[in-house]
Amino acid sequence: MNKQILIVGAGFGGMWSALSSSRLLDMHGRNDVDVSVLAPEAVLGVRPRYYEQEVHQMQSPLGPLFDAVGVNFIKGMAQTIDVAGKKVSYTDAHGATASINYDKLVLATGSRVVRPVSVPGVEHAFDVDLLAEATRLEQHIKALAQQPESAMRNTVVVAGGGFTGIETATEMPARLRAALGSDAAIKVIIVDRGEKVGAALGQNISPSIIEATDALGVEWVVNASVAAVDANGVTLADGRRIDASTVVWTVGVRASSLTEQIPGKRDAYGRLHVDRNLKVIGQNDIFATGDTAYAATDDEGHYALMTCQHAIALGRSAGNNVAADLLGQAPIPYSQAKYVTCLDLGAWGAVYTEGWDRQVKLIKEEAKQLKQQINSVWIYPPVADRAAALAAADPMIPVVA
Repeated sequence: MNKQILIVGAGFGGMWSALSSSRLLDMHGRNDVDVSVLAPEAVLGVRPRYYEQEVHQMQSPLGPLFDAVGVNFIKGMAQTIDVAGKKVSYTDAHGATASINYDKLVLATGSRVVRPVSVPGVEHAFDVDLLAEATRLEQHIKALAQQPESAMRNTVVVAGGGFTGIETATEMPARLRAALGSDAAIKVIIVDRGEKVGAALGQNISPSIIEATDALGVEWVVNASVAAVDANGVTLADGRRIDASTVVWTVGVRASSLTEQIPGKRDAYGRLHVDRNLKVIGQNDIFATGDTAYAATDDEGHYALMTCQHAIALGRSAGNNVAADLLGQAPIPYSQAKYVTCLDLGAWGAVYTEGWDRQVKLIKEEAKQLKQQINSVWIYPPVADRAAALAAADPMIPVVA
């Protein structure tokens, strides 16, 4: 019977793990190992683009790609991981419970935005975390035109001034005007706990954020947090009230709850501590990747962030190393010393930085062109051609955006 590498999750980390493990098996001419991916759909949701319009287009089918490289796809939602029994139970496409045994496991089930139960009415907020939620937001924005003209109708509050919050907010003026007309008196407000505008992303990038949000008319309420949400807006922790028909929640991300079923140390976001080969510390047969892994990127004290940029490289590394572990081959330690950001700032443009201190290298239209290249080409899966897909999964390929 063939050995089984099971990858749970088909996001960036899971997809690239599947391709990279298949690549190493191919290099060694091994046909006695199966690579299987367990996920609800054989689709890559291009999550970094969910803040954009036409969000239904932000997904890429993986079935032809998996077929091309010989990856087995299992349609289902993982429910339990039996570490001792080396088995994953899942709910299949028909709602029945099934299970699959593994020899090596890669956990790649990603992360979710957390809607804190401590915030009353948070269920009234939208988010851009899942395709279904981003689609619901888009439908809501388009339907605003059917409501009577009012300041509340024309106002959007974005809770959180981090990467996702800023990209969502700076895209929003164009989205609102497309729905309500170019002359609509719109208002977009970012509510952020930071003491200064763009504080979450550091002092080097904040001047570009300030310039862009000023130019777009996006307002900031800093040193503040949303204490309650209702159908007509938000109440801040200091008692201030902002009436808004649209509230978008971007605060707080946590790794998949499946990480809690694997014995091991976890960070504050629920990510499993892994060694440099991305094996879960304390486990012989389980690797973690993408947003489920707390992984050092270098020897300088930096750790992977919960971003597509890191998930792609983590996936390639995890896939290679889980296969190497099974075959008794030498692993290639995960390393991603270069760190960049490219922050979309709506109609103003974008800002591109390099280094963990975010030194600005490009702004406005130059950075926007790079961002569009990243969002439309670089982060998408390779073509469904076996040779091309396996070549693209080389863990030594640098990921810089």
